Amino acid sequence: MSTEAAAEVTLSKAELATDPGPAPATSPSAGDSRTTRRLRPRRRLGLGRPVPYGWALGPLLLLAVWAAGSATGLIDARNLSAPWTVVTTAGDLIADGRLQSNLATSAQRAALGLLFGVAAGLFLALVSGLSRIAEGVIDGPVQIKRAIPSLALIPLLILWFGIGESMKVITIALGVFVPVYIHTHNGLRTIDNRYVELAETVGLSRTAFLRHVVLPGALPGFLLGMRFAVTGAWLALVVVEQVNATSGIGYMMELARTYGQTDIIIVGLVVYGLLGLLSDALVRLVERRTLSWRRTLAG
Repeated sequence: MSTEAAAEVTLSKAELATDPGPAPATSPSAGDSRTTRRLRPRRRLGLGRPVPYGWALGPLLLLAVWAAGSATGLIDARNLSAPWTVVTTAGDLIADGRLQSNLATSAQRAALGLLFGVAAGLFLALVSGLSRIAEGVIDGPVQIKRAIPSLALIPLLILWFGIGESMKVITIALGVFVPVYIHTHNGLRTIDNRYVELAETVGLSRTAFLRHVVLPGALPGFLLGMRFAVTGAWLALVVVEQVNATSGIGYMMELARTYGQTDIIIVGLVVYGLLGLLSDALVRLVERRTLSWRRTLAG
């Protein structure tokens, strides 16, 4: 027998030894089980459908706990006035015109500080984000300012600008521009380089490149920075209005502290909280409208 024939016989014996034979018939129950698994709808791993007015669930739960604690006596009215007492006090302040007047003053200060802070943060982020040299000059001092709380600068700002409105607006602006700069700068630096190469390929001018690539790419970071900025504006306002102010919600609260009027202090805190919640909701609304083209986990 030749070598080739011997190899063929050996291979045939090996195949017969390893052949498991015909597969057993699959039972109908097993087939039905596999079919059921194939037809079963896949599990959704996302967040689900948006909850109507879901943003209000947390504040309403907090209000319910506050009301229950006040009604059962677990919360001492001398330390924290009951919600109905706060509502009555707010009605009296509105009837006297004190709440509207102080609120208008506070809103004006916050708006001016927010305007100047956002403008400065956006300008510095664009300059730093589009130039390596400018980044070396600007980014370091901004990071140093980031490490120094704006409220720690109040004694120095009082020496420079006095105790008038300028000091208050500048303090608010300093608390605003850092988050706008940080997040806008990060948005610029995370733009996909393929868009830059495409702009160079089609021959976009510098102005067109800024309008069609840079600004849309930095918009998500800018809006995220705005959410931190509006909150920072109200936080800074709380403090600066208690520094030799003669009007504003903070002044009203400081005056109430002098006379031990807890209910008026709570009214001021509620006003600050509502302003922060509404301003953040406004920025989130703008974010959803302007970035509706993005498909994210939030939907």
